[in-house]
Amino acid sequence: MSKPIQDLVDELPTSGLTISMLNALDFVAPGEWQNITGFVNTIQHVTGESDDDVIQQIGERAIYLYNDRSQGYQTAMWLYQTVDSTDKALGAAALANKVGESISLLGFLNKITPKADKAQTIDLCLKIVAELVAFCQINGIPGDSIGDFVAALGEYGGESFIRMAALVCVDGLIPLGPNFIDAAATRLGGMTPSDLEQNSTFNNIKDTIPGKGSGGKLDFIGQSFDSVKGWMSNLVVSKDLTPQKVLANLSSFMQIADDKLDYVAAFLDMSTNYYEHTGTQTLARRLIERAFAEL
Repeated sequence: MSKPIQDLVDELPTSGLTISMLNALDFVAPGEWQNITGFVNTIQHVTGESDDDVIQQIGERAIYLYNDRSQGYQTAMWLYQTVDSTDKALGAAALANKVGESISLLGFLNKITPKADKAQTIDLCLKIVAELVAFCQINGIPGDSIGDFVAALGEYGGESFIRMAALVCVDGLIPLGPNFIDAAATRLGGMTPSDLEQNSTFNNIKDTIPGKGSGGKLDFIGQSFDSVKGWMSNLVVSKDLTPQKVLANLSSFMQIADDKLDYVAAFLDMSTNYYEHTGTQTLARRLIERAFAEL
């Protein structure tokens, strides 16, 4: 890994487009997510400890666990980072804006191109697979433990829940429409291994996906998506989520036209890293909880 876990947590931003987007999605789970940043601050928040010596011991143990390559923590962090970074290079620098400023998408439409539905479906499914594999890595269980993941998904809270809620809203509803689950399932069912092989995200993370060859990995991706359809559907129904409702909440920090939803999705892909941000928070929490338990 290029950076120690304590640096990754210390460098988490307290403002910016990613934070604005996640705060705008608070309506899905009011008060569920807090933007906890800073390694020491995270230790204090997770454990409730205030003694400096104990905090240092917890931090040292958490760092040791993260650096132990026999554990899966570094792989999980890499997955969170990689599924977010693949599309970012297309123009994120040109889209940088100070938080709190009104952001008009219209000026950026000549700089971005919405993904084809097939590419958007693949990316949605790969984020689900990355979540599943990262969960298995963090918990030290086999990477194909779909049942364990689905059971845990029902108990998700905090940064883990807001990450999956953002997945449904930003990578599902906005680009693919209100029937995104059925639409994605249909497209996924018609895909071939060569379709996967043309996707840059898949090529980056394929070695972590269970399955023999691209065909076996495509089957696993299909099984993974199928396993979370119920959870995603329940979230959409229970919160009465629609593209327009999500858009109305996102409009709190940017000006957008509701006939440009595919461009909104492309814009958010390039200008936010919600998977990496909340993934870092999830990983730090799990490391700290384990380190505290082992003291």
